[in-house]
Amino acid sequence: MPDTRSETTIIATRESRLALWQAEHVRDLLTQRCGLDVELLGMTTRGDQILDRALSKVGGKGLFVKELEAALEDGRAHLAVHSLKDMPMELPAGFALGAVLDREDPRDAFVSPRHATLQDLPQGAIVGTSSLRRAAQLLNLRPDLRIEPLRGNLDTRLRKLDEGHYDAIVLAAAGLKRLGLAARIASVFDTATMTPAAGQGALGIELRDDAIELSRKLSTLVHRPSWLAVHAERAVSRALGGSCSMPLAAHAVWQGEALCIDVALGHAQALQRPLLRTRLSSPVASDSEADALGVRAAAQLRTLGAEDYLAAAA
Repeated sequence: MPDTRSETTIIATRESRLALWQAEHVRDLLTQRCGLDVELLGMTTRGDQILDRALSKVGGKGLFVKELEAALEDGRAHLAVHSLKDMPMELPAGFALGAVLDREDPRDAFVSPRHATLQDLPQGAIVGTSSLRRAAQLLNLRPDLRIEPLRGNLDTRLRKLDEGHYDAIVLAAAGLKRLGLAARIASVFDTATMTPAAGQGALGIELRDDAIELSRKLSTLVHRPSWLAVHAERAVSRALGGSCSMPLAAHAVWQGEALCIDVALGHAQALQRPLLRTRLSSPVASDSEADALGVRAAAQLRTLGAEDYLAAAA
């Protein structure tokens, strides 16, 4: 068990440039706001090692967090920093989500050296993404496109684009902005056209659920509006059994005191089939109300015929 009274707090992190930026950002916040002495423990996960197959075929998003959780469990680290969209919707027993930071831009970015928007691509253009969520929405917008797999860290994906393997690729705007690469964004998709993944753009901090004192300190980093929004989004995915094999999108935004959530579901085995979409809005002031909004949105999708789509992803 980690000794949270020790002088140095250790953050477990993946070693990609983006993951290190995220961990360093949390380190700086903990130093400035909590007066903690923080060090990073860089690790390579299975998700980083397996680059020739889609995540849905080799174990899903949990491949990016298991090694970090093992470090928390055996005491090598006290915290792990994740892109929240990469965190499984159900955490293993003994672990907790301690904080969600102020969310960066949640939108998807269209990245191309020659074309300004998706509509500008020629017929049959090759677009790179390994996300079924993105692929389903892209093909609903442009059925003529060729969607090709794209794995690797952010720099690797941009390099493959620059080498001419793709006419365009789709990436999270947040990662590009965090690494000072916003100039690579040709345009961003509005969230009604390309609905983001649950938690996209938000950073989550994971810890052991018995690290009470550290959890108290992390509470100073929580951005409550972001926390509630991603709770609603993740509740949709949990209610539908969401995974990497399901083209599911969920994005919540505040409208005054109400939280408005948009959900889109594609067919995993026929990505060009029409998306099922729903939108709900409700006043939200607590975790339970955010979860309830997400559960209601998932139930509404089922009334629209989601069972057939969910079965395709099983």
